[in-house]
Amino acid sequence: MNHPERVRKNRRWPAGSGSRSAILAATLLLSGCASSSLELWHTTRLSEDFSAGDEIQTFAEYLDVERRAFEELDEKIVSEVPTAPEYALVRYSRGSLSDPASFPQNFNRSYELEAESPRGAVLLIHGMSDSPYSLRAVGVSFNEAGYHVLNLRLPGHGTAPVSLTQVRWQDFAAAVELAMAHLKDVVVDRPIHMVGFSNGAPLALNYAIDSLDNDHRSPASLILIAPAIGVSGAAALAAPKASVGRVPGLGGLQYTQVLPAFDPFRYNAFPTNGATQTHRITRRVASGVSRLVSEGRAESLPPILVIKSSVDATVSNDAVVDRLLGLLPDNGNELILFDVNRRATTSSVLVQNPGPFARRLVDDTSLPFAVTLVSNETEQSERVSAFRKPPFAGDFSPRELLAGSWPSGVVSLSHIGLTFPPDDPLYGQEPPANENQLFLGGPPLRGERGILRVPDNWFTRQRFNPFYDYMEARILQWCETVRLTAAVSLTH
Repeated sequence: MNHPERVRKNRRWPAGSGSRSAILAATLLLSGCASSSLELWHTTRLSEDFSAGDEIQTFAEYLDVERRAFEELDEKIVSEVPTAPEYALVRYSRGSLSDPASFPQNFNRSYELEAESPRGAVLLIHGMSDSPYSLRAVGVSFNEAGYHVLNLRLPGHGTAPVSLTQVRWQDFAAAVELAMAHLKDVVVDRPIHMVGFSNGAPLALNYAIDSLDNDHRSPASLILIAPAIGVSGAAALAAPKASVGRVPGLGGLQYTQVLPAFDPFRYNAFPTNGATQTHRITRRVASGVSRLVSEGRAESLPPILVIKSSVDATVSNDAVVDRLLGLLPDNGNELILFDVNRRATTSSVLVQNPGPFARRLVDDTSLPFAVTLVSNETEQSERVSAFRKPPFAGDFSPRELLAGSWPSGVVSLSHIGLTFPPDDPLYGQEPPANENQLFLGGPPLRGERGILRVPDNWFTRQRFNPFYDYMEARILQWCETVRLTAAVSLTH
């Protein structure tokens, strides 16, 4: 398989020359192509994708189905979308700035990063409406550390948002099973870690629970980033809305949000069915965890590392404690929490009640898991430290001063930005030098509202993690600790 760029400290695409004028001009085009109306990619039914009912036994067969899904996308949608200037930021317009094919690799598709004599394997599972791009940088770092990496595209993703109106969580779970079976063949008895981002987290948990129930080999550990352990109760109401949306003329009800398709690796339209499936898998996982606890088998779950922002507009923070880590025994589990910028939040004009979840973790002495809080060194400083307290502790250990500080103007991290480093070429801190390269990391222009016809909060939401290097180091350290702990256990 083809490898993406391999230099971890410079994660940008190959450098180019030129100014940023084309990027700014292309951004202005959003005002011409933006629309809340449904387009081909919202309504044209695609049938060539994997489902749990397919008679597919291997991951190679899964990839063959995936190939056919993208061929169908090209035939039914891409070939029908014009290539005129007003489509310069439409991902389904061939040759546009947002065309996934114009990037060094189409990260909407599953791919593997191989390693000679791998020390283990890692399965990366992205979130709802997302793509393998969201865990691209994490995958590169694992591969450079000697792991065989599989970055999985879940069914219904990477093609067109209409595909998410048809899938079920069981289709996702079946794809995860095929991917894990493949990795077991690749690394045999060496450890396999699962990394789940957002909706990928309950899918990883679901696999681990099923492994215990079926007496199968469990993953070595679970690394859950911004995990969807609990979601809003409104998600439960999404199913009837999606059903009504199938009535001719009411197709708009199949989506909770419709924006122009300018993001090459994430759907800008969110299908109502996506909320339904997330609600269902989170309920299944919560039930499974509770059952293991009541049966006295919870200690058999693999060690779990959770990484979160203390403010998250997408999923529940409290559910991480109430439905997962707080129910489990002291089994080496840990939560790394990125706090709000305490210096920037001193003004009540900017932030209301910042970081209540962080306050809960600081005060609670009954937590059976370790907590690392990444926060300001002091409330008067923008330098950042990591404060850690062991399970059942009331105090944090001496702080570890980190290399980074809060970037100017950043109040907090966000659900969607945790997995992207500051030098990410698409969502990072600075636009690329290449004038023909798309950049979605921040607002390149300012003016009157409505000129871009894109919601203001799309641009103001934090899209990269300024402390990504710390997170990455902790993840790799976590996997090494799990390996050493397992080795010690085998000798006793």
